Amino acid sequence: MPHVEKGLAVGLFGGSFNPPHAGHALVAEIALRRLALDQLWWIVTPGNPLKSSNGRAPLAERLRLSEEIARDPRIKVTAFEAAHNVRYTADTLALVRAKNPGVDFVWIMGADNLRDFHRWQRWRQIATTFPIAVIDRPGSTLSFLSSVVAKTFDHARVDEADAPRLARMKAPAWTFIHGPRSSLSSSAIRAAQT
Repeated sequence: MPHVEKGLAVGLFGGSFNPPHAGHALVAEIALRRLALDQLWWIVTPGNPLKSSNGRAPLAERLRLSEEIARDPRIKVTAFEAAHNVRYTADTLALVRAKNPGVDFVWIMGADNLRDFHRWQRWRQIATTFPIAVIDRPGSTLSFLSSVVAKTFDHARVDEADAPRLARMKAPAWTFIHGPRSSLSSSAIRAAQT
C-alpha cells in the first residue's frame, strides 16, 4: 500500500486494467484535477469477481503497463489487494481505512460502472465508506440518472462544482464529473488483439 501522510486527499481508482489505456489515464488526470487530490492510487486488482478471468493478463504485466501509462508523480500504481488477499471493493476500502487513519479518501469510478454498481458485493457499504466520484464515460452520461445507486443515494449527491471538497466530506456523498471522454475500452482492445 502506498505511503500517505495524514491530512492528505487521496483518490482510489481500482480496476482490472486489462489492459490499461489512455482512457484510464484520462480518468486519473480528471480526478486529480477536479477533486483537488494530493495523490491517486491506481489499484490494479488481481481480478474482477463480476468478470471472467479468461483472457486476463498476469497481474505483473498489468501492473507494469499501468506504471508506463500513469506518468503523473502523484499517481501511485499499486497491487496491494493481491498481497492482502482482498477480492471485493468493500474489503479493499475497509483495509485502506484501517491502515490510514486521518487520510481523506474518495473512490473513483467510470460512469460505465455505475449502471451495474448495485451488483457489487456490499455496494451500500462501499457508498457509505468513502465519498464517490463518478467520471463521465462515452455512452454512460445518462446512467447516473437511472442507476439503482443514484436513486438510492440521490439525497447524498453533491453538485459537481463542489467536487474539490468531496474527499473531505462524510460518506455517503457522491458527484458526477463531466469532462473530456475517451472511447477506449479494455474489452475492445482485447477483442482487436484476437
